[in-house]
Amino acid sequence: MRFHFTASDRPIAKTRCEQLINHYGQHKISDCDVIVALGGDGHMLKTLKASVDDGKPVYGMNCGTVGFLMNTYHEDDLLDRMKTAEQTVIHPLSMIAKTLDGKTHHAHGINEVSISRETSQAIKIRIDIDEVTRMPEMVGDGLIIATPAGSTAYNLSAHGPIIPLGSEVLALTPVSAFRPRRWRGAILPQSAKVSLTMLEPDFRSASAAADGTEVRDITSVEIQMDHSISYTILSDPGQGLAERAMQEQFSSE
Repeated sequence: MRFHFTASDRPIAKTRCEQLINHYGQHKISDCDVIVALGGDGHMLKTLKASVDDGKPVYGMNCGTVGFLMNTYHEDDLLDRMKTAEQTVIHPLSMIAKTLDGKTHHAHGINEVSISRETSQAIKIRIDIDEVTRMPEMVGDGLIIATPAGSTAYNLSAHGPIIPLGSEVLALTPVSAFRPRRWRGAILPQSAKVSLTMLEPDFRSASAAADGTEVRDITSVEIQMDHSISYTILSDPGQGLAERAMQEQFSSE
């Protein structure tokens, strides 16, 4: 089996990457069977996006902090782990953001698209779902639209719901909502088109981020699941994303 190894900037990830290359060799992405990403979830997301044109599955090994998308690190049994690995196919969110200068920006988010205030001023957002205004004004620190794969990340930290993989829904979760004060968000079908309009964008500056790609000074954002793009994640048996999401729902940490 041919591997392509890639590492985050963490020293431990780079060291382990060198060890694995010495052990298994290094192949170009175009020639490999599996891409092995060493680092944390951020590096895993970066690797998935960078390899989408090649269509190669990605197997992550945790050299970071949380590593929800990653497997535990072992050097010697990688070939055996590949033989029994479980596959999970996921799709990203498409983000189209317009800014105060009239420009349009495109990005994809595997975990989520998040809207955040840039200054001390809370932001005001009008929320339209499939061209129907569902909330004329939400006031708060931000808003998250999370995929099932990303529901245990930023979304969970903001007290959003954990979404089982395969449920074909998205989480719409407010961040420190001031108005409506008791609004806790919504569950949307994956077919939904979410349109967010910033109210008073000159005074209440906001940014939009698709995973790690940030666009500042936005005026509006459109978010929708993009089924034309697929990513394949490999996990150790019994540790696929669906099982990990289930474990998170019963976690005592």
